[in-house]
Amino acid sequence: MHVRTSARALAVVAALGLSAVTPVTAQAAPADASAPGDIVSSAPSSFHPLPGQPTHTKAWKVNYRSTTAKGEPNTVSGTVIVPQDGRKGPRPLITYAVGTIGMGDHCASSAGFPRGTALEANLIQQLTLRGWAVAVTDYEGLGTPGDHTYTVGKAEGQAMLDAARAAIRLPEAGLGEDTPVGIMGYSQGGQASSWAAELHGSYAPDLKVKGTATGGVPGDLMKTADFNDGSYGSGLIFMAAIGQDAAFPELNLESYLNPAGKKLIGTLRNSCVADGAVLGAFKKISDMTVKNPLDQPDWQQRLRESTVGTRAPDAPVYQYHVITDELIPYGVGKQVRKDWCARGANVEWHTVPLGEHVSGVITQSPLAANWLADRFAGKAARGNCP
Repeated sequence: MHVRTSARALAVVAALGLSAVTPVTAQAAPADASAPGDIVSSAPSSFHPLPGQPTHTKAWKVNYRSTTAKGEPNTVSGTVIVPQDGRKGPRPLITYAVGTIGMGDHCASSAGFPRGTALEANLIQQLTLRGWAVAVTDYEGLGTPGDHTYTVGKAEGQAMLDAARAAIRLPEAGLGEDTPVGIMGYSQGGQASSWAAELHGSYAPDLKVKGTATGGVPGDLMKTADFNDGSYGSGLIFMAAIGQDAAFPELNLESYLNPAGKKLIGTLRNSCVADGAVLGAFKKISDMTVKNPLDQPDWQQRLRESTVGTRAPDAPVYQYHVITDELIPYGVGKQVRKDWCARGANVEWHTVPLGEHVSGVITQSPLAANWLADRFAGKAARGNCP
């Protein structure tokens, strides 16, 4: 793979999605937040794509009840954003999942929105300019006590669906139970949004999901790890390992690390994606471990549990992938489409012929939003499965 500069590595990984941390007990949901999506707390916030940039929106930082990958209650944070456009009555809601932003709580989107430093905020603004409300999850353990369960698909998907529920249940947002919902995300957000699409029918059938727009999906974590080992995207592998270990402490990541690996993991736990990308770039798993955890059956099983494509989404899907993606192999995304189609899903697949991983979300987000607008308008989705 051709590498231009370390700056490129920073930009590239900023959109992916595979996180990390060591096992810490997840923050328990209080007794009065008994159902997934219930509001634990909320406070006024603000949404700025750039420092001080006005957006004619209102925003709230919310803590809401969700569920871990093991089915236990937890609390997740996020942001609800509503345009102040004078619109009366219902409006669509997008539950949005961002790509990799890092491990430290200070990296969370809810922390960046008020400062105008959050990644993908300009893409989210394109949605609010359409008059849509947006709920942005911080994911489990990113912005709340505990470690971010980076790349754990079930936890991410549930956090996304519960963010939509929380937005609908937030009185100030002015949404209702009949609010049409769209699911959207790319890279780590592509994994999360794909999982949300697959889990909707079983986990959150109360949500009126009209469709999912998902791209750059790391549907097979083992293949994605093999692809990045020793490359400028290799830092994501180590963050992902910590994320899996955070969800499943019995994996005992620490026991596999050599001194260099322990030092790297310790630093990554409190790093945002730009720092983590540089720290982990070009490192091989074999250089950081006494034994490769990805060769072990228990690790392989947990990674397989995050595979995308094992269930058919019950609403239409718009899926896209850059053919020259240098972080998430094109074939991995195409396999997700193949598996969904085989299960009878309504999938509109798009190969992006030019660009790289980060450019994929930048160029395709408007097209994905147009597709969601058609779903909100009640137009039939025309899938292109073979």
